[in-house]
Amino acid sequence: MPTPERPDTDFGGRMRRAREARGVSLRQIADTTKLSMAALSALERNDISRLPGGIFSRGFVRSYASEIGMDPEATVREFITQFPHDSVTAGSPHVRTVFDGEPTDGRRRAGIIAMACVMVLLLASVVIYFLPNR
Repeated sequence: MPTPERPDTDFGGRMRRAREARGVSLRQIADTTKLSMAALSALERNDISRLPGGIFSRGFVRSYASEIGMDPEATVREFITQFPHDSVTAGSPHVRTVFDGEPTDGRRRAGIIAMACVMVLLLASVVIYFLPNR
């Protein structure tokens, strides 16, 4: 049983328990969602190596969660948190991808401030240049 000190990290087990609590068989889920029994069973065992990966594995989780009355989006986010592997997170809108050389928030903010200063100086130069000589 999960406690604040020891959270439940058995994602597949929670999915299985939710399915069983609704009295739904794995076969019924497979028939309804058109997902393979092998993939659903692997998901319940936390064996993500048996899932197709990327958007497809998240789609499996979303469909399964929907069929057993769980919030599909919250369940996908939990799945990504539980399995932060590239095979799961690739292309997910719930995961921010940082590319090599991409500026961090601090560097991005400094760049914006520097650009704003340059623009102010440029505008001041143009105004001064076009002011009539007195």
